[in-house]
Amino acid sequence: MAMTLKAARYHQPQRNKKDKEGTDDASSRGLCLRQSTQEQKGSLPPPHITALPGSMVGSKNPVTILCRGPAEAEVYMITKVGIPEPSDREKQLMSKMTNSFSITDMTPDRAGLYHCSYQSGGSWSQFSDPLPLVMTGAYDKPSLSSMTGSVVASGENVKLQCFSTLKFDAFILIKEDGYRTIQNQISTHQGYKHEAFFFLYQVSFTQTGTYRCYGLFEREPYVWSHPSDPLHLQVREPAAWYPSAENQVRLSMAGLILLVLGMLLAEAWYSRNMPFNGDRQPPGAQYI
Repeated sequence: MAMTLKAARYHQPQRNKKDKEGTDDASSRGLCLRQSTQEQKGSLPPPHITALPGSMVGSKNPVTILCRGPAEAEVYMITKVGIPEPSDREKQLMSKMTNSFSITDMTPDRAGLYHCSYQSGGSWSQFSDPLPLVMTGAYDKPSLSSMTGSVVASGENVKLQCFSTLKFDAFILIKEDGYRTIQNQISTHQGYKHEAFFFLYQVSFTQTGTYRCYGLFEREPYVWSHPSDPLHLQVREPAAWYPSAENQVRLSMAGLILLVLGMLLAEAWYSRNMPFNGDRQPPGAQYI
């Protein structure tokens, strides 16, 4: 799931949970999990980080963060953005190759941005791209509706509305084909509710699918509400034109008239150019 929050303020550092993060026995598992804000300037290529079964995790559900590096990697380190990275001494405490970190019960303090690195030949790699780990189910679900209907023709514009009575700071729109973030919008207050509008311009058949939206607060940008009820959007290709029975009769009559006119024109042309017989003289002929 690719997620880019629109407002930069949503990338605030998470609270210091160093003590809690340290409850996993990192030294015996060969993996270091800490929080980090500093960019690691390693000399080795970065690894790839992912979450299984996915990076959107329901409250109290399990998830595993996996760091994939080259075969020669000796030690892995998974870090969470928040506080300065571990010192070299802390890194050297790791002695086994373990490239995963499991969370048995997802909680708000576990949500946030993660990245990882590995050590090989005494050198550390660059950090991987950040992985946003999102916890869902923290608040009541918002509502999602289409202002332009759930069945639209290809090429039309679609306007979706996500709203809630809770004072969410922003809403996120997700298309359920791998939980891909479509848009995020700052919420606005309208009457008794907070809402945001999402626009899909010149939709095509590929945008047919199921959509949901989530609400969130600025103070915890990776802690989301329950998902809205699903909204099924169907994009139809422009229908081929088929004439009605009445129009078919009219077209047939027009075709018949054109056929008759064609026959009359052909007969007239043939009469003008046929050979002359008997006493009939062609124009300009003289008798001797």
